[in-house]
Amino acid sequence: MEFVSSVKRFEIKIEQNLYKKIEKNISSKMKKSRILIVEDDDIIAGIISQMLERKGYTIIGRTASGEDAIMKSAALEPDLVLMDINLSGLLDGVTAARFIFQLFFCPIVFLTAMFDETLLEQAKSSQPLGFIIKPFTDRDLHSNVELALHNSAIRRKNLGNYPAGDPKKILNAMDAILILDTKGRIVFFNPYVAWFVDLDGDQILMKYWRDIMMLINDQTGEQILDPVPEVVRQKLATTYEFNTAIVTKTGKQRKASIIVQPLIEANSSLFGVLMHIREKTISQIKMAEITSR
Repeated sequence: MEFVSSVKRFEIKIEQNLYKKIEKNISSKMKKSRILIVEDDDIIAGIISQMLERKGYTIIGRTASGEDAIMKSAALEPDLVLMDINLSGLLDGVTAARFIFQLFFCPIVFLTAMFDETLLEQAKSSQPLGFIIKPFTDRDLHSNVELALHNSAIRRKNLGNYPAGDPKKILNAMDAILILDTKGRIVFFNPYVAWFVDLDGDQILMKYWRDIMMLINDQTGEQILDPVPEVVRQKLATTYEFNTAIVTKTGKQRKASIIVQPLIEANSSLFGVLMHIREKTISQIKMAEITSR
């Protein structure tokens, strides 16, 4: 009997040690999970932060607007974005989430007080990994977040290439790269853009691109028509390689080559437009002048 009791105590001890290891691994994993909260109700955002921090997650940022959430997702690289669907900014949560997922492959979990078939259909474009219905409990939040993080790790292996290109390369590029919505409004831009157009970020974000600069023929000085509507309509890229210059809102003129191309999802739907502006070097300008003689 003593032998049997000793064996049982030994087995219980092994199980306890095993559970401790599992809990430690889960805790360690959660602490590494970095979450961005997009919620325009500051009280709710604070409650969510407290709930998640108690579970060991790291809250890397909070914002109340969809447009700012896109910029923060690029800069902070969250493991998960908790996105309220009804936001007070210029972009609703569904639209912002679509850009965040398609540009950066950040997984999305929606927060909403309402849930219906129409909303579900609209949200599909961002491929969300969960919906949390308000009001929610600590358990609702934790289980949805943990499941989303787990499924995201599995899904990431099969996502393919970024529609707009590698986000890190875009952020570090010494070219002006802008992401526009189908109306021509700037929903994202890399750091080089602010220097290129000589404007602060809040003078660029969500502005119609022609309000901060315009394209001209540098031989005639004539303004070039807005290429965005045609790119959206035909889903084909437009390139300006010769005799093209950018004139900024501050009056600076820069000779440049410009590519305006559609951004297409895996299901062939267009979700935005990429504008890539590369300022020409002195040698390129001289070469163009020689060949045009």
